[in-house]
Amino acid sequence: MARRNHTTDLGSIACDDLTDLGAGKEGWLVENPNLLTALDTHSIALANRSTVLVIEFSDGADPSGASRVKIRPTLSPIEAESISAIEWLVFDDVRVLAIGTSCGSQIVNTGRIIKLRVRGTKRDLTQDTSSEEICAVMPGVIARFDGSDIQSMLQRWFQESHTQFWDHKRDPDDSESSFGRLPYQLWNVNKYGSCADAAVTGIMPPPLMEVQLFWFLNSAAFIVGQSSQRYFCAITIGDDAVISAFRLSEDRSRSLVGAILSKVVPATFSTIASFSKMIWRSEQKSPKKPEAKPQSFARASPLTCFKDHPRKGEKLTLSPSGTLAAITDSLGRILLLDTQALVVVRLWKGYREASCLFMEMLVNKDKASSSSSYYEHVKSDYCLCLAIHAPRKGIIEVWQMRTGPRLLTIPCSKGSKILQPTYRFGSSSGTASSYIPLELFVLNGDSGQLSVVNRPLN
Repeated sequence: MARRNHTTDLGSIACDDLTDLGAGKEGWLVENPNLLTALDTHSIALANRSTVLVIEFSDGADPSGASRVKIRPTLSPIEAESISAIEWLVFDDVRVLAIGTSCGSQIVNTGRIIKLRVRGTKRDLTQDTSSEEICAVMPGVIARFDGSDIQSMLQRWFQESHTQFWDHKRDPDDSESSFGRLPYQLWNVNKYGSCADAAVTGIMPPPLMEVQLFWFLNSAAFIVGQSSQRYFCAITIGDDAVISAFRLSEDRSRSLVGAILSKVVPATFSTIASFSKMIWRSEQKSPKKPEAKPQSFARASPLTCFKDHPRKGEKLTLSPSGTLAAITDSLGRILLLDTQALVVVRLWKGYREASCLFMEMLVNKDKASSSSSYYEHVKSDYCLCLAIHAPRKGIIEVWQMRTGPRLLTIPCSKGSKILQPTYRFGSSSGTASSYIPLELFVLNGDSGQLSVVNRPLN
């Protein structure tokens, strides 16, 4: 009986430039903790502590003719700064590579950037709201950037760069003011210890007490409007607490009274200042560029915490909708967490050093076979699955969510790594006529071969 092949080869990334990253030694791709990877459609970025190598690939093409670009970002030798995270940011007309360093950002936070997370949800029958964001995870800190703000900044940057190319007299120091400061939210989530990884899972409802208090104030004829701020749910993992959950507020005030005063006091002060200008004429001063200062933390209210010494949380991955999270720990277990109910709904044991990624498999194949005409698969034809790469077992297992059976067991060569393309901002993949499922890719570091797991089960 012929052996089934559940993967399709896409091409090879093998090239001489990979030797600078350690290629040539068995297991170089997975044994170096400082080696980072980020996958996009037909391109992959690999980085060590100081260099990023971008390799373009195509199906069946000769790897020797592939386009390659080396990036050496400016790093501080005094601070021993190094590259600590990379991720693609892909918009409709712009594609850039985001690089995080061990020194963080002087404006946002100076902590080491552990992870750059890009995710988004589209409004559909299962999602009431849409959200696209980039999150920078640092020890005990989460910074969130809205995808639309990032896209607007990049468009202004490209336009400004084109203008400066023709206008050499323009002061380069004015570029920051022309782009505008990028808005973001910042939260401190180290109540239960420094986190090893974290993620914003999505938008959540406001606290019940706040809703009741707003109702009381409105019924008492106070001039207070309904709160328009959003709340997010964040999941963190770490050494002290395996899993922690927080409610993140956009408001940096500490109480409802503070929120009201923050609206009333500035308006009162503005009125007094305007009146004083009518009496005293202030001396005209030369405009001075204000210095950028770090932003204060917004509210992060703890929701729950799970401690089980000596177990430690190691890796965290989110489902596309953010409603499920797969967490690996130091005892070889994998926990499937419902991020809305904050309950562990499934547990796997015996998977030390495992890596997990969510993917989608084709289950409704009968529709295509029964139809004589061409059938284009829609989102409902696919089921959400969790791919578990167990390097000690040399296999990749695919389990149906949430409590379904194991659908596939794929042999995996030693030194391989599972990857997934980054989320594409503004993508229309959510439409029924052009749905693109979430796929799983396997990179064999020793051979350089890149393959994709087949969507159908056979």
